[in-house]
Amino acid sequence: MRSPRLLSRGSWPEARRIADILRQETIGGALLLVAAVAALVWANSPWSDGYSTLRDTHVGIEALHLDLTVGHWAADGLLAIFFFVAGLELKREFVAGDLRDAGRAAVPIAAAVGGVAVPALLYVAINAIGDGALRGWAIPTATDIAFALAVLAVISSHLPAALRTFLLTLAVVDDLLAIVIIAVFYTQSLQILPLLAAIVPLGLFTLLVQRRVRSWWLLLPLAFLAWALVHASGVHATVAGVLLGFAVPVLRRTPGDGPGLAEHFEHRFRPISAGIAVPVFAFFAAGVTVGGLDGLVTALTDPIAVGVTVGLVAGKTIGITLTTWLVSRFTRASLDAGLAWIDVFGLAMLGGIGFTVSLLIGELAFGAGSGSDEHVKVGVLTGSLVAALLATLLLRIRNRVYRRMHEDDTRDDDRDGVPDVYQQPVPGHGV
Repeated sequence: MRSPRLLSRGSWPEARRIADILRQETIGGALLLVAAVAALVWANSPWSDGYSTLRDTHVGIEALHLDLTVGHWAADGLLAIFFFVAGLELKREFVAGDLRDAGRAAVPIAAAVGGVAVPALLYVAINAIGDGALRGWAIPTATDIAFALAVLAVISSHLPAALRTFLLTLAVVDDLLAIVIIAVFYTQSLQILPLLAAIVPLGLFTLLVQRRVRSWWLLLPLAFLAWALVHASGVHATVAGVLLGFAVPVLRRTPGDGPGLAEHFEHRFRPISAGIAVPVFAFFAAGVTVGGLDGLVTALTDPIAVGVTVGLVAGKTIGITLTTWLVSRFTRASLDAGLAWIDVFGLAMLGGIGFTVSLLIGELAFGAGSGSDEHVKVGVLTGSLVAALLATLLLRIRNRVYRRMHEDDTRDDDRDGVPDVYQQPVPGHGV
């Protein structure tokens, strides 16, 4: 029989291998999809009562305002991990990434703003005409980083690298806007004392990480306390995750001192976010009982679901593409020379995959388990699926075009022995 020490030693390489797998974009997106499908199947099976019972079971301490259902723990607790990683990524991009250069980042930042504004306007217009609920205006504004990057990773064998950079920058800014929207528009009641008290653990956490302290027995209790106090204040608890992520320093203290602390934390927490937090949230958020064909038709014809679907599919595509064109046309900012406008159009479609944060905003707007929330889920799932399919169709065609260009260039190099200058398509002139 193996000793505990040997077993422990053998388990660490396996744990590291699993963590490395979970850091892959395609794996994270696949787990998200599996969780959502599993929830839909269970919620529409003869055993659907078991799903509802599990989701609505209360766990926690009522005196600490933490007597929450399992579904709320997933939305308020586990998603804080997702937003902590998002906060780390946001700060890294602003301090040392693409968002540091204002000129380079102007186009995708503007595209993100347009991709938030137009879906919201379309949702409001449809629900104002159809006598729907305007409170859900922000649901179709979010782009799901995990899903969008996973789809791009699957189909992008020859697409320009600039396409992924554009999508990543756009999605990061989109996350920042979603955080602001949640904090400002979906805080129902504000309790000042818990919010002020949250400054203490948040400040201590900031002080420790600024001194490059990595001791989890110090940092985790402070992070949990900050999260609990923000939750008690009425501000959505995921905002605490973002603030904790922003507190972590990005740059190394001295050159050659290893990775920055933000990069270190992101490396550690991304597998937990991608492999546990987001899939578990998706499992408890996506389980809508459709009620057969009649129920599906009823849900899809509700102005709320129509507004969400149209906002994700048409709003994101129009908002991102139009804003990108306007900024490139009327300012000094320009589209990356490696991208054609048809590529931007496909990327804009991809931005319509709005799963995780859209479902969260739907719960905040209408209340988890309500009839309107069920229709939100149908709209989000439908819109995200249609956007993913349309984007995949177009970008696969573009991928074949770039592959042929690469093969032709390689044959020319082999024939004359002199490398040709690879000409990327000129913006505005699709290949």
